Amino acid sequence: MNLTFDTKLADTYTSYSQKARVLSEAWVLNEIYCPSCGDSIYDYDNNKPVADFYCKKCSEDFELKSKKGKIGKKVSAGAYSQMIKRINSFQKPNFFFMGYMVEMWNVNDFFVIPKHFFVSEIIEERKPLAESARRAGWVGSNILFSKIPKAGQIFYIENGKELDKKDVLEKWQKTVFLKQVKKPDAKGWILDIMNCIDSLNKKDFTLEDMYAFEQDLSVIHPENKNIKPKIRQQLQFLRDKGYLEFVEAGKYRLT
Repeated sequence: MNLTFDTKLADTYTSYSQKARVLSEAWVLNEIYCPSCGDSIYDYDNNKPVADFYCKKCSEDFELKSKKGKIGKKVSAGAYSQMIKRINSFQKPNFFFMGYMVEMWNVNDFFVIPKHFFVSEIIEERKPLAESARRAGWVGSNILFSKIPKAGQIFYIENGKELDKKDVLEKWQKTVFLKQVKKPDAKGWILDIMNCIDSLNKKDFTLEDMYAFEQDLSVIHPENKNIKPKIRQQLQFLRDKGYLEFVEAGKYRLT
């Protein structure tokens, strides 16, 4: 995979933002494959509002968000009301995220977040623009990566290093079971438990490790008065879907 942009494509543009858009989109078309099936991706004609790219083989849609430098813990995502509407829509795309180094016009980080990880809780509402602003009162949003489990951030390139295509495809398939979880509350619980497991930062863990998050989860889900049984329920679900392995009583392992 060539990590450097073909800068000749932007010779006729004077605007930095236009150059960045043209170069990043062209790079994705030339270098990136569909994470679902491994086939080539194509760009939509006429700036289709739903997405930027699509896969002819498996019909997955993708939208690209690129940023100069490191991506960080959050990225701008446009108007808050529209983003929430998209999150709750059946037409929401998967998202590509790119961090590029402008000094050499090359890609430093590139990853995909499958659409089945997108719930309203990962969208942060920004403060309205000041009255003196051209778009006074406009409310923007951010996508918070800290609220997306590691399994939902699938890297093609990390810190300038390309990851194996086989690993990318396997990581995508590992969480496709989330597509079948339609109720937002049910999906929210699953993602919260996955985030708790991530924060343990170890492959093997115990039920007692998970019970340590009881207070945190009760704040997120104040309507639930039986947090520990809910934790066990979600661990069983993740075990049944192959995300976890049941080692022995009270002990689990990430697969």
